[in-house]
Amino acid sequence: MQQITWTDFEKVELCVGTITDVHDFPEAKKPAYKITADFGAETGIKKSSARITDLYTKQELLGKQIIGVVNFPPKQIGPFSSEFLCCGFYREDGFVVLAVPDKQTPNGAKLG
Repeated sequence: MQQITWTDFEKVELCVGTITDVHDFPEAKKPAYKITADFGAETGIKKSSARITDLYTKQELLGKQIIGVVNFPPKQIGPFSSEFLCCGFYREDGFVVLAVPDKQTPNGAKLG
């Protein structure tokens, strides 16, 4: 495992956001959703492609708080521009479990 410095870690903006919209992403190579999340006044509304269809329905994602990396440059995924990375953990079966705060947290709160 490569070690990083504290300065390296400080460059990553990990913030809490609330999912406000979820749509299927049929053009994706692997099953995914297009999600929109509110990251608060400073960061605003951002969109992302997330391969989380195995464990989460669109309905249960609406209103769910997530953790996202919000300072990556946009990444083009087919016809869609992904503006943040939705954080999660891969299980042995390849499914992704979302990384989420365990208590209600203000949108835009930063992990530190």
